[in-house]
Amino acid sequence: MKPLEELLQEAEAAHGHLCAGQVLGVRMAMLGCERLGIEDPRGLESPKDRKRLVTFVEIDRCATDAIGVVTGCRLGKRALKFRDWGKMAATFIDLPSGRAIRIAARESSKARAKELYPHIEQKNQQQMLAYREMPDADLFAEEWVTVDLAAREFPGYKGERIACAVCGEGINYDRHVLRDGQALCHGCAFPAERYYQPVCIQQPR
Repeated sequence: MKPLEELLQEAEAAHGHLCAGQVLGVRMAMLGCERLGIEDPRGLESPKDRKRLVTFVEIDRCATDAIGVVTGCRLGKRALKFRDWGKMAATFIDLPSGRAIRIAARESSKARAKELYPHIEQKNQQQMLAYREMPDADLFAEEWVTVDLAAREFPGYKGERIACAVCGEGINYDRHVLRDGQALCHGCAFPAERYYQPVCIQQPR
């Protein structure tokens, strides 16, 4: 594993700026890999480690980008899984062993940062400094967990591609919904829940 400062530089380059969330994300991922005994999560030196790790993140903020930098897990590689729970937390899974650990940032870490650097008025700067040096136990709560990872969730899974019976768009990774004997995409099966709504544009005559 690379040193903290080097990983922070990489996280800053990938994300566009460095902030307290980035520091938390880098340290959270470093701790998760350490607990699982994964020294080279990106497989830069040990290619066998490249597809060893799957990570679930619970927030779409700065920390998630930092976690991706440290672990090498990406949405496009199907190794990064997003659950929109609004929590500064992540679960790291070692695929060969099935061991998994969930790590969550402690709410008390903000108050501790203020205690360490009371002379710094800017909260982000205060937390960036404190989060670099605080012990893991003061920053994070750790919990060993089990994750039932279905076959379709694994990186490299190849499933049948099915066309939606309503819109005709292709659906991958068994994400279709069967209704009255027809395969539907989620947008057509649950139109009230989709994140977009079609706009009807009247065509000129």
